[in-house]
Amino acid sequence: MSTAAPVTQKSREGARRRRWWGEVGWKYPVAILVILYAAFPLVFVLSASFDQTGNLRGTERLFNSFTLDNYAGLSDTLFWTWVGNTLVIGFSAAFGAVLMGAAAAYAFSRFRFKGRRASLTGLLILQMFPQTVAFVAVFLLLLSLGEVVPALGINSKLALICVYLGTALGANTFLMYGFFNSIPTEMDEAAKIDGATHAQIFWKLIMPLVTPILAVVGLLAFISAFGDFILARIVLVSSENWTLAVGMYQWVSDQLTARWGIFSAGTVIAAVPVLILFLVLQRYIVGGLTSGSVKG
Repeated sequence: MSTAAPVTQKSREGARRRRWWGEVGWKYPVAILVILYAAFPLVFVLSASFDQTGNLRGTERLFNSFTLDNYAGLSDTLFWTWVGNTLVIGFSAAFGAVLMGAAAAYAFSRFRFKGRRASLTGLLILQMFPQTVAFVAVFLLLLSLGEVVPALGINSKLALICVYLGTALGANTFLMYGFFNSIPTEMDEAAKIDGATHAQIFWKLIMPLVTPILAVVGLLAFISAFGDFILARIVLVSSENWTLAVGMYQWVSDQLTARWGIFSAGTVIAAVPVLILFLVLQRYIVGGLTSGSVKG
């Protein structure tokens, strides 16, 4: 009888340990592998930005050498001009996407007008087509507009912002539409009884309540404009108007003269604005993406 108790206790501990590994423990090795898989490209680029050879051969051993020459060399290029262009375009596209998407979503959610269902269906259908289908049409349209209004023609940052706003309007409207529907209409009716107009209801009542989805749409619009290459390459011609994606591509477009060191340094700096914006809006992201997804 004296030996039966320890054996029973050991078997219980073994069963508890196996159950823990089966339910929870296996997640830790998987999480470590995922973190290593996601972090390795970042560490690789950071190591290449400090490499004194300026190419990728020295990165066979991470952080084999350390120099700030690649970062200092950015001042001899138009890198900071491209940073300014990208931030202006990105924030303008984000602000416009939030404003236009919120106005359209509010109209579809609160008003009942002729053609409402057809308009929603049309926006849904437009989202099914990839943006690559419209590249030629966008280029020809901007060529024609440039002859009448030069500010909306080729090589115009304003024209690029307008293109971004048009391509993202459908997705942003549907994303906000579900969130607006989650707000009870009784609040609108109570505000109308108190004498509030539609503009006052929209700006002072609805907009503060939908802050999470506004932050999500603004973040997605900024990241999309910040990292876009194809549309920016088509619209912007002169190097002074290029964005970061277009300008930095020129450094590595030719494999014989590729400047991987300075390219990596620029990539590290370019990631900072997106990282800061993501951290600032982080508390809104989960709620903004999920709250409006269950109602429509």
